Amino acid sequence: MVKIVIVGAVAGGATVASQIRYYDKAAEIIVFEQDDMMSYSACGMPYYIGGEITDADDLIAATPEKFKKEKNIDVHLKHRVISINRDKKTVEVLNLETQQSVEESYEVLILSPGGTPIIPKTPGLESTKMFTLRNFSDMEKIHHYINTEQPKSCVIVGAGFIGLEMAENLVNLGMSVSIVEKSQQVMNIMDADSSDLVEKELLNHGVKLFKGNFITKVDGANLELDLGEKLQADFILMSVGVSPSTELAENAQLTIGETRGIVTNEYLQTNDASIYAIGDAAENIDFITGDAKRVPLAWPAHRQAHIVARHITGDNIPFKGLLGTSICKVFTQSVASTGLNEKTLTDRKMNFESLTQTSLSNAGYYPDHEKLFLKIHYDSQTRKVLGAQVVGGKGVDKRIDVLSTAIYAGLTMDDLQALELAYAPPYSSPKDPVNMAGYKAK
Repeated sequence: MVKIVIVGAVAGGATVASQIRYYDKAAEIIVFEQDDMMSYSACGMPYYIGGEITDADDLIAATPEKFKKEKNIDVHLKHRVISINRDKKTVEVLNLETQQSVEESYEVLILSPGGTPIIPKTPGLESTKMFTLRNFSDMEKIHHYINTEQPKSCVIVGAGFIGLEMAENLVNLGMSVSIVEKSQQVMNIMDADSSDLVEKELLNHGVKLFKGNFITKVDGANLELDLGEKLQADFILMSVGVSPSTELAENAQLTIGETRGIVTNEYLQTNDASIYAIGDAAENIDFITGDAKRVPLAWPAHRQAHIVARHITGDNIPFKGLLGTSICKVFTQSVASTGLNEKTLTDRKMNFESLTQTSLSNAGYYPDHEKLFLKIHYDSQTRKVLGAQVVGGKGVDKRIDVLSTAIYAGLTMDDLQALELAYAPPYSSPKDPVNMAGYKAK
């Protein structure tokens, strides 16, 4: 009977534990989680704060009691693994309530530690109310603050996924929202023309944008920006990004890569074959280029968990790399991307062409239709699809999933013409926008 210790019990950790039990009924599985909650949907947190989800318990997929009863898996909350002894194959675990530590042995160790919110050093930041949104506790603190203090304004620092989703939800609560973003565009994983559409949507809903900017000083509700603007806000939401939690791995001399994640092979093993790493802190490769890549999203964590579980139980399925497929709701628009963007293609000096396609989401005579913007990058020689972005009010998820599948399958722009995609007036047109993009790429 193999003994498996897992560090972290959110998306990656809880999933890999459950998957291992599915394939191995006898393994001893112990999970340590430093927070007071496990297996919750972090992606749903902005929508609970905004009132779209009314019960926080709806975000919780499992509890330690449920894991023990249904799967015979031991989950210890408020327990932090503070060191790894690779020679002895043990971990030291600190009970955060009693402050006592114990030694736990393992045959297989799986690291799913997640990440830590980045908080820029800002003079006076301690003088105001500031939040990050990384875990369940953060969500509850923000929700409680809004309900009890009823703030009227917020400055969000960072215009990535969480920043934009929170902007929408706070505006829907009646707040005045400003976004301060250090780069020159919102959602900088997108190309500029796609980002411009997102920016327009934010402005149309009253969100103030301060791009190429950052906070230089905070004095209570008063904020000063690098370019001279002065703002007022009842609270700040820091949404700059997440730093992978690799200190435990570094101290155990596991290899850390160029993305600052824990380097893993095709089976998610680290440089120690008995230790695996998954989720936000794990560095893998780009599906297209083979370059180092780290994607802190839910799908990679779940897929990696499955591959680790299969590998541990004797079935070697390689992880083929990351496309970074993602989607985000910004008021009435959905914003999605997959594969390589223009900057990456240019930086790597890849031979590529791009096309943009503006269509309707479905039949124009049907009363419910929206504009749809597609941008696709493809190899100049092979014509294989390399990356895509879709922005629109309806049908964005369908198109980005088709294009992600096309990249995975190695399809060309000519293949896009030939895809037999579902059509009825409420859903598409006889030639879907993806088909039309294929025809347009002559």
